Amino acid sequence: MITKVKYLILGAGPSGLAMASHLLRRKETSFLVIEKEDEPGGLCRSKIIDGSPLDIGGGHFLDMRRKKVLDFIFDFLPESEWEKFDRITKIRTSRFEIDYPYEANIWQLPVEDQVEHLLSIMNAGSNKGIPMPKDFKKWIVWKLGDVIANNYMLPYNSKMFSGVDLHDLGTYWLYKLPNVSFEDTLRSCLNREPYGSLPAHAQFYYPKRYGYGEVFKRMGEFVGSKILYNYLVRTLDVDTLTVNNEIQAETIISTIPWQELAGNKSIPAKIRGDIHQLKYTSIDITYHSKNEATDAHWTYFPDENLYYHRALYRHNFSKGARGFWQESNARLTPPDQNIINHNQYAYPVNTRRKPRLIENILEWAKSRSIIGLGRWGEWEHMNSDVAIEKSLTLAENLVGA
Repeated sequence: MITKVKYLILGAGPSGLAMASHLLRRKETSFLVIEKEDEPGGLCRSKIIDGSPLDIGGGHFLDMRRKKVLDFIFDFLPESEWEKFDRITKIRTSRFEIDYPYEANIWQLPVEDQVEHLLSIMNAGSNKGIPMPKDFKKWIVWKLGDVIANNYMLPYNSKMFSGVDLHDLGTYWLYKLPNVSFEDTLRSCLNREPYGSLPAHAQFYYPKRYGYGEVFKRMGEFVGSKILYNYLVRTLDVDTLTVNNEIQAETIISTIPWQELAGNKSIPAKIRGDIHQLKYTSIDITYHSKNEATDAHWTYFPDENLYYHRALYRHNFSKGARGFWQESNARLTPPDQNIINHNQYAYPVNTRRKPRLIENILEWAKSRSIIGLGRWGEWEHMNSDVAIEKSLTLAENLVGA
């Protein structure tokens, strides 16, 4: 017997859980969520490691800038159960450590290094009116100057996206990088203070007693029996919107990687081909029990002699915890490391072809009443607060605000 629902949500990560919770709060009960794991949360899950919570999908923190998202989340984990932090992050190269963002803190370096950076910024293509290149590597140098590019951005991205040719990356997603003004940087060095806009998560919340995954665990409890765990999408009939010949929907909301659906022959060959061209990276999380002598919440490591690209010092944001965890591209993780979790799907890769590919996929999907949502459904590297906001908006568009 086939179960029929109005909405079928694929995946119980932040996007799927927020979507389901918002539907339920609006008295829409004709839906199901299917999740291949045995618990909710997706990349935002947490586990107790060495007596304290550790986020097994990497580093996740609640940005404070979206009031609608905060109000929604605080309904599940009240604000009183969160600690507020002013972000402290570092960049550690093979030669020095500097506060993040790099370009705002060049004044922390020795004078000879400051001069080298200033000359590089002054001669950057973006400051000399040189036309913007389309090649990722050339764009980074054009935007930031060759010193920041070679010390930080290029080696860091080489590690993050190991296995992907940096020349294959697009530049359309780099709008977040600020302009580096020679005049402002010089003034910063002379006054010995940072300048410019604050980075994302300049202030953030983290649970006082739990890992970040606690809020999604509570969402899962709220949605309750509407979530089917350990349920893998084996077949999808796009003509009838039926999954595994068991669940039929009027609309499917997919928050899972498109590769998980690409084996279904009911999807046109052209679309399956586009899906297979989408690239992603896999991340390993390794744990270390010692406390590091740092006040940072996390540090970026562009040094290509180190296998990891980021370390998160939980003793500085999780009360009573000790130690830290590291993120590394799975291609670079040595076999002898204490891997807590392997995340096959960690970061969508913004290749030059991605905008066209995902536009084709989403346009086709929409024509079949399938909606792509969130990091994987839209193939965009979005933080959880952005994913939740998109889910709330979609739920309101479907059933009314």
